[in-house]
Amino acid sequence: MAVHDHPHRRPGWHVPFPRRTGTAPASAGPTTAAATATTAHVFAGLRLLTGFVFLWAFLDKAFGLGYATPSGKGWIDGGSPTKGFLSGVAAGPMESTFHDWAGAPWADWLFMLGLLGIGLALIAGIGLWPAAFAGTAMMALMWVAEWPPARHLSDGTPSMSTNPFADYHLIYAVVLVALAAAGAGATWGLGRAWTRLPLVGRYPWLR
Repeated sequence: MAVHDHPHRRPGWHVPFPRRTGTAPASAGPTTAAATATTAHVFAGLRLLTGFVFLWAFLDKAFGLGYATPSGKGWIDGGSPTKGFLSGVAAGPMESTFHDWAGAPWADWLFMLGLLGIGLALIAGIGLWPAAFAGTAMMALMWVAEWPPARHLSDGTPSMSTNPFADYHLIYAVVLVALAAAGAGATWGLGRAWTRLPLVGRYPWLR
């Protein structure tokens, strides 16, 4: 871009700035490539960690590994992965609806399949957009179930909400969308091979 002197510029000392040319410095290429590679690895690491969060939640609830789900209370032991959480909802516009859903077989299956599918998709680096859509819907429902805007629960006790809007469910939803938008499955994952499949090429939303 040409630089023109202002017609009313005052006389005096001026520091000469070198003009930009169309040729980038020799170090710009390798630096940009290194930054791109670093970003790709950071997103890949975030993808794997997030995938492990969902996959571990499935395993613990399915087999009762003794963490969030006590031993012997797993899904395979006849326990319900949704009953405890949904029956404990005590605030928000869907409180009674969640109580009705608590422990329902269809709710258990959808919840567990969602955790498993999202976890495996993120670990493998495939189907990140379907995982993002499913995960965002799941996180939205869980956000409504906890209802952070409430200062008090339905029984009048303090809700102990730390933020009326931004909680970890919202963060997870944003992370899932960011991973899909960044194509984070191409590094440390099967994303490149997945996108070459004819079905995925025909329906890009499966990427």
